[in-house]
Amino acid sequence: MVRSISQSLGLVFLVLDLLFTAVAWISAYFIRFHTGWFELIQEVPSLSDCLADIPVVLLLAAISFSWTGQYRITRLRRFREELWGILQGSMLLLLLVLATIFLTRSRYEPRMALALFGILETCLVFFARRTAWSTLRRLRQAGFDLSGCVIIGTGREGRNTLRALMKSKWLGLNVLGFVDDQTSFNSDLPILGAITDLPRLVKEKQIEQVFIALPLRRFAEVRQVFDLLSDTLAEVHLIPDLPGLSGLSIQTTSLHGMTVLGLRESPHHGINVLTKRVMDFAIASVVIVLFSPFLALIALLVKVTSKGPIFYWQDRCGLNGKVFAMYKFRSMRMDAENSSGAVWAQKEDSRKTWFGSFMRRTSLDELPQLFNVIKGDMSLVGPRPERPIFIKKFSRSIPNYMIRHSVKVGITGWAQVNGWRGNTSLRKRLQYDLYYITHWTPWLDLRILFLTAFRGFIHKNAY
Repeated sequence: MVRSISQSLGLVFLVLDLLFTAVAWISAYFIRFHTGWFELIQEVPSLSDCLADIPVVLLLAAISFSWTGQYRITRLRRFREELWGILQGSMLLLLLVLATIFLTRSRYEPRMALALFGILETCLVFFARRTAWSTLRRLRQAGFDLSGCVIIGTGREGRNTLRALMKSKWLGLNVLGFVDDQTSFNSDLPILGAITDLPRLVKEKQIEQVFIALPLRRFAEVRQVFDLLSDTLAEVHLIPDLPGLSGLSIQTTSLHGMTVLGLRESPHHGINVLTKRVMDFAIASVVIVLFSPFLALIALLVKVTSKGPIFYWQDRCGLNGKVFAMYKFRSMRMDAENSSGAVWAQKEDSRKTWFGSFMRRTSLDELPQLFNVIKGDMSLVGPRPERPIFIKKFSRSIPNYMIRHSVKVGITGWAQVNGWRGNTSLRKRLQYDLYYITHWTPWLDLRILFLTAFRGFIHKNAY
């Protein structure tokens, strides 16, 4: 439903965009030519020449931001969508301005000032947009601009949808209740009626948002809901009951007009892979350089406290199940697995050396994996790598276990900083690994690295 408040907000955004575009254009002129920050190697253009181009620049700004969808206002718009849209609009605007200046042979065409304009435009529009959204969210939390909504389905997905909406008060969605053919339900919100009552409920209660949260076995009823709402203006959102089936975030694409749902697509692709790789290489390199004396001291202690090499490497499975050699400081005797074979380390493991026992309690034996990160076999953050022999066993008994290998394995991970390490529940560990894979961002990696400093080294299950 296109509400007047959404239309008004789109108009507010347009006015703010044009206002701050003009501010950025004029500010770029003064910063370039009148602050003394940049060397003047040409005659200073007149201010009148700069101001004369403002109407064209504002027209191009309206076209650019409209073309990139900045005035299609929805309550469920995400921050990254907002940021990406602003970057797209600003880049398109700058290209259109450059093309216009070239084609019209404008008298005002300083390259440095245009570059400054692009930077200022992006920053100022982003600031204005976030300020407007923050103000609106505070008003919504206070009860202004609320939109009535209902949830279709009283099962697990319906309850999860209710919890998500209740935690997102800033969206301004007022959940009126549930709609389902079921008549008994334990909830603070009522069942407003059956699915066939939807047209009447939308009209009587002025429902503007409908969330369909039906289980997969009732998928046929989704079509019924769409048919019943075809004569209303309510916005319809489908919450597919697929996470348990897929294990990863769901991606949508189009194939010759058909909508395609990707059920097992990882968010780690394209620029995300490059970003993570750059972060890994930079941070691991700095840590190795800064802590090289400490690493050398550990290596010396390993050598003098037991017979055998300093380092130990073991086959582990990484990205796409590829086997690689994972490095560790040797913490056990050389013949540790001669009689026992491949087994998990136990709390009172007689195979450990004296210093090895200390290293395992403090996780210092894992530090050589920084070199695995440099090589690209591992990441700083990700699901912990497991031995191939154990993976064959776990993949047969634990559903979706192999999804862990859709990303690079890590030295530390979301499961580890939440206490699921060592001899703990594999299913819980997988649950946290899948959460990390689905919700990955660079900021989540940095958060996990920060938490590792306090929770990741010493733990009761580290042995």
